[in-house]
Amino acid sequence: MEWLIVGLGNPGARYAETRHNIGWMVADAFARKHTTNRNTPLFSAGKGDWYEARCAVGGTDVVVILPTTYMNLSGKAAAHASRHFHIPKERIVALVDEYNFPVGRIHLKNSGSDGGHNGTSSMIEELGTKAFFRLRCGIDKKFGPGELVDYVLKPFASEEIASRDEMIEKAVAALETLIEVGAARAMQIVNVQK
Repeated sequence: MEWLIVGLGNPGARYAETRHNIGWMVADAFARKHTTNRNTPLFSAGKGDWYEARCAVGGTDVVVILPTTYMNLSGKAAAHASRHFHIPKERIVALVDEYNFPVGRIHLKNSGSDGGHNGTSSMIEELGTKAFFRLRCGIDKKFGPGELVDYVLKPFASEEIASRDEMIEKAVAALETLIEVGAARAMQIVNVQK
């Protein structure tokens, strides 16, 4: 495996369609498009606290994981999977919800702070570095003071679904671009899109 894609989110049906789980939605869409074994369930239990799907983009092997640790401990699963698959930290991509972006906007970066995101914070702590990719996916900021937690754990509004689905497609394409052409060119391509 050459790349590790980590869909940040929470396990369980009650969280499946929530804003906080956009990372899982993107991971699922990517895996559906690129799975290498169509005769088995898309995701299977990993060798740690995650579900995994084996994928390929062109000739590049990619493993996609969905941590089962809940969002705030996502880094534990990511670090364990990184060691298990012998994937260097600079080839890890975290799929993250971003409330500072409108629904539909994505942004790719290869380092930086946690931006106040507990899942990203956990990954920085457990990986021991900030130098991994984040693909940030907009969930909008339609909440007042003290309402963030409730907001991110609610589903997208019906009028947002089309933009959400379009964003998921863009995010899958962004991952493909990163894997195919490398970081510098991918960020140029992905980050000029609106």
